[in-house]
Amino acid sequence: MIDSIEKIPSFIALTKNCRKDKSALTPYKFAVMGDCATQHLSKAIMGYAYEVGYNFDVYDADYNQVMAQVMDKSSELYDFCPNAVLLCLCTEKLYEEFSSTPVERREGFADRMFAKIARYWDVISSNIQTNILQFTFVERDDGVFGNYGMSVPISFVSQLKKLNYLLMNGAYSRKNVFLIDLNRIRSSMGERAFCDKKMYYLAKMPFSTEALPFIAKSVLDTVCAVTGKFKKCVVLDLDNTLWGGVIGDDGIDGIQIGELGTGHAFTDFQMWLKELKNRGIILAVCSKNNEDTAKEPFLKHPEMVLRLDDISIFVANWNDKATNIRYIQKTLNIGMDSLVFLDDNPFERNLVRQMISEITVPDLPEDPAEYVSFLQELNLFETASYSNEDINRTKQYQAEVNRLELEEQFESYDDYLIGLKMVAKASAFDEFHYPRIAQLTQRSNQFNLRTVRYTEAQIKEIAENPQHITLYFTLCDQFGDHGLISVVILDKQENAKLFISEWLMSCRVLKRGMEEFIINKIIDVAKENGATHVIGEYIKTPKNSMVENIYEKLGF
Repeated sequence: MIDSIEKIPSFIALTKNCRKDKSALTPYKFAVMGDCATQHLSKAIMGYAYEVGYNFDVYDADYNQVMAQVMDKSSELYDFCPNAVLLCLCTEKLYEEFSSTPVERREGFADRMFAKIARYWDVISSNIQTNILQFTFVERDDGVFGNYGMSVPISFVSQLKKLNYLLMNGAYSRKNVFLIDLNRIRSSMGERAFCDKKMYYLAKMPFSTEALPFIAKSVLDTVCAVTGKFKKCVVLDLDNTLWGGVIGDDGIDGIQIGELGTGHAFTDFQMWLKELKNRGIILAVCSKNNEDTAKEPFLKHPEMVLRLDDISIFVANWNDKATNIRYIQKTLNIGMDSLVFLDDNPFERNLVRQMISEITVPDLPEDPAEYVSFLQELNLFETASYSNEDINRTKQYQAEVNRLELEEQFESYDDYLIGLKMVAKASAFDEFHYPRIAQLTQRSNQFNLRTVRYTEAQIKEIAENPQHITLYFTLCDQFGDHGLISVVILDKQENAKLFISEWLMSCRVLKRGMEEFIINKIIDVAKENGATHVIGEYIKTPKNSMVENIYEKLGF
């Protein structure tokens, strides 16, 4: 994982990656189509895929052949059958089309262009099961109306902004479409660094070679999120990270936080972290400090944005931070590669890097005023889904800590499980739960028998197909509601057989009897549907060895 913008490889380095041996990496088929030259973009994407552990087989369509590839069912695109398709439609071509449009028709230009692009999305989706990545249009003002162009419906800048807005709405309703925001990259780099006009006029390439690695990173960020590689937790240092100063020395009145001076930077940093928490990212504290002293600002400082209710697990002692991070990871029961550790101290960062190779440890800037912008540029927390349960994730993990504390009070594990007073329920997939079901397929790695990732669109298609039987499971106990924690998809086969094509479960509920409850439900459903055999399959991945023998253990 690249933990600094300065460490992003150059375009030349990415092209060298394309020639390296990638046979041991995860294979992935990726198609690129555009109304501009995309050869260098494709190389950058293939080279960056190597950086994050993918072996990209890239189909790069010929120049300006999007319509021909999409509309012809026998085209190379559909023969290739990619896992994902990238549509690269550039602002330069858009402006050419806008300029050739009669003035009296320009007010509807954005609507017509969106209808054309949406048609591409829908036709691709009807022909192959794939994810679609769509570049937004880089927003440029032709200067014809000056600032007043924002108030004129027929101006290019007005139609361009409207088109990007329509793309956002369209992607929201199509769960296999993911937007790549080029304006985010351009605003960070600056127009002159992002675009090389001479290259466009000579070779029809709308991006500079300097910008290509950043664009490729953004593409791979989305691919990683769709395929289940993303960050779930931020582990936070306190002194000079969440506030200025040292709470043990300066006291609650002496730390810097609030509207004045440097304190404002720490306040903004906490605000950003709280937004991550609201989105479903787990916040944990790892501090070398006395626990009571470390918690005092969260409890008593009037200008603290983060409170103890925002923190899923709070660890403050005098152990080394690597040991404490391992404890946090074990308690949360998530992969170590799902954690990001933020600490202002270079010594602590290097220690954690050396002792835990899987964790991401960004080199925070020395100036806290740059914390937020630095982390935003890294884009460590890309996601491909969002559900209502994300809002409650902190409470779920806080409840898990309470469960672990209860476990220590019982002499036997069976007595502990009885004391939890658990209630589990099973239901068929429904539209309300599609987002969470898709999200769980993307997030679950350890208890995942076949590790197939699904989008909301694919979950909807499966739920509506009578050849499938679908089940999701929920669990609650005396400490709270775990929510939707397991997904099962059964395929009806010939000769009265049912195949378990998908069985995955959140690791938060392991060893609580859910495995037995679920398999018993599967057998009951099989009987209800007249099946005589139930067939399970385990496909090994680097992370799911814990369920390698589960079918044998359950009597298969």
